[in-house]
Amino acid sequence: MFYSFLRNVIRVILFIVNGKAKYLNREKLPEGPYILVGPHRTWFDPVYFALAASPRKFGFMAKEELFQGSIFRWLLHHVNGFPVNREHPGPSAIKTPVRMLRQGDISLIIFPSGSRHSQELKAGAAVIAKMAKVPLVPAVYQGPLTFKRLFSRKRVTVAFGDPITIDRKLKLDDDGQASVERQMQDAFNQLDQQINPNFHYVDVTGEKKAEKANKEH
Repeated sequence: MFYSFLRNVIRVILFIVNGKAKYLNREKLPEGPYILVGPHRTWFDPVYFALAASPRKFGFMAKEELFQGSIFRWLLHHVNGFPVNREHPGPSAIKTPVRMLRQGDISLIIFPSGSRHSQELKAGAAVIAKMAKVPLVPAVYQGPLTFKRLFSRKRVTVAFGDPITIDRKLKLDDDGQASVERQMQDAFNQLDQQINPNFHYVDVTGEKKAEKANKEH
């Protein structure tokens, strides 16, 4: 109930701030649970992913530090967030999302790169998808990369790709994982091209941090 209420509130706020977002290929979304995967480009792209794929509800991983405060812990719990230790993930980083997906009511949003400042894909999403027997659904976000730039009213676009099914017989060793990563990256590239053939992602926040670090040294 709270999840749906909060989603509607955020939808209205973002409409006032940025206008109507454009969602492409929604017909590709499966009816059952799945893992939505995409490149992590801004701190609010998971919000737009969840709005674009509604009415399905989503869960997501969040760094465990965010759960230390009672208010944030309560809020994250009610929007299906669960803590993960980024340095030492542990078995729960796999078992918790697999259990959520098997229940059938909630899908997951996972960024394979793990960070907005990295483009290197990691193995977690493929492992979880195989264990939970759900597909990976590629998605990309194009639009403002900071909250301040949302007020420029440059249109936000989210596009979904064809689901990627992990073969139950596929071994997720280095070769198997590399195969899944290629499928995801190819899908991201195709979706970016569909939205805007001239698109080029620039990590604005990462560049600012790098410039600041260089000045300090």
